[in-house]
Amino acid sequence: MVYLPPTLLWAGGLSFTGQTGESSIKMDVKLYVGNLAKSTTEDELKTLFMQTGPVALVEVIKDRDSGQSKGFAFITLNDQAQADNAISKFNGFSMGGNELKVNIAKPKVERSGASSR
Repeated sequence: MVYLPPTLLWAGGLSFTGQTGESSIKMDVKLYVGNLAKSTTEDELKTLFMQTGPVALVEVIKDRDSGQSKGFAFITLNDQAQADNAISKFNGFSMGGNELKVNIAKPKVERSGASSR
């Protein structure tokens, strides 16, 4: 049998951990964090959100051309209880002179290539 590290077993919010024969399933929860200062780093967000428990992933969204932050990020936490705690603790929290907006991330919606204006 082949053992794959948990990082290779992530599938749409479900990650399967442990070795063969173990039944350990956890639901990751992705949060949207908006109204960030352009200078906010992934490390700063990770440090902040670690106050609620382990942080699986932090992604500050950047402009593909300039590389500058777009002012929002996605943070993946280990479970719903931790996510609820983070939302109640950090929604409205002042960071870098801005009031953070924190909520459950909505599923990505595919956009068509053409714009109708």
